[in-house]
Amino acid sequence: MKAFLILEDGTVFTGTSIGSPREVISEIVFNTSMTGYLEVLTDPSYAGQAVVMTYPLIGNYGICKKDMESKKPWVEGYIVRELSRIPSNFRSEESIQHFLTSNNIPGICHIDTRSLTKLLREKGTMNGMITTKEYADISEPISRMKAYRVEGVVAKTSVKEVCVLEAEMSRPAKEEKSPAAEKSRPEKGKRVALLDLGAKDNIARSLVKRGCQVTVYPAWTKAEEILAGNPDGIMLSNGPGDPAENVEIIREIRKLYAADVPIFAICLGHQLMALAAGASTYKLKYGHRGGNHPVKDLETGRVYISSQNHGYAVDASGIDPKVAVPAFVNVNDGTNEGLRYVGKNIFTVQYHPEACPGPLDSGYLFDRFLTMMEVKR
Repeated sequence: MKAFLILEDGTVFTGTSIGSPREVISEIVFNTSMTGYLEVLTDPSYAGQAVVMTYPLIGNYGICKKDMESKKPWVEGYIVRELSRIPSNFRSEESIQHFLTSNNIPGICHIDTRSLTKLLREKGTMNGMITTKEYADISEPISRMKAYRVEGVVAKTSVKEVCVLEAEMSRPAKEEKSPAAEKSRPEKGKRVALLDLGAKDNIARSLVKRGCQVTVYPAWTKAEEILAGNPDGIMLSNGPGDPAENVEIIREIRKLYAADVPIFAICLGHQLMALAAGASTYKLKYGHRGGNHPVKDLETGRVYISSQNHGYAVDASGIDPKVAVPAFVNVNDGTNEGLRYVGKNIFTVQYHPEACPGPLDSGYLFDRFLTMMEVKR
């Protein structure tokens, strides 16, 4: 079936429909990852957006649901050059085409994604429409595209009630009852409160496998409720949308900032903590989305390759150095990639140390968080 991608600047791409034939308007963004398309599809940070995959062949290893970053996909639409319809992988459970169709996600293939990506880089992120309807006059859909806004997506993607994930603790094969054995047994893991702003599952998994008990709270949870649980540390997750839109959440994070509890924040959590501390954020021309973004640790000078997915950044120039100092910077464009808060057990990063399928360069940040909690204890 023929399909069309119409951009708000009037550009039209003609291709083939994949997934659901329904019409959708969304923000059009691109991701430069070569693998991990299922993780992209199920990342809540893409709520309200259709994703262009710059790698030309997508779907050749199929769908393995153990790799999903949430219980369902969140992208509004999917745009690829070529879709593999016959996956080859011993882990594959279904084709990507079937996955898109069963989850009612519209998409388009057989278009020039290189040309589309260059256009988005030149003009910046635009709204667009994926449709199987052939419009004689595109002025009407363009007016609808220009009116579209990505709004209310944090509440849409967050968990709806509190849940607890138990720690994975190593134990001896045979339980010993001697005092010496009891003394040498590992201490009970840390209790972490995870504020779910649209969290990828691997954030909680990364903590659980390090022996933490993770209590996941909905995005709108009051700070008093979180602190009443007496957590050893607080994690602020990634999530979708404009950070400045979340006024009430920022107000509660300001209370968490004032509390004497170690905090680690990722992506949207990093932005919201900065806003709570008096900084500002701004929208990037076309965002950072992919698994190959270099970030520099300003303390050590070491450069890490990171996974990223965000369209907004913290304005580091407006940060009071008595409140926070830049900790990481993007090597490509100099944008802020992390903050260390002065006089606080708080550090935040813009990128994803829990990245799956990778790179895994920054996984050590979870260990740093555990050390912070241990020192505080």
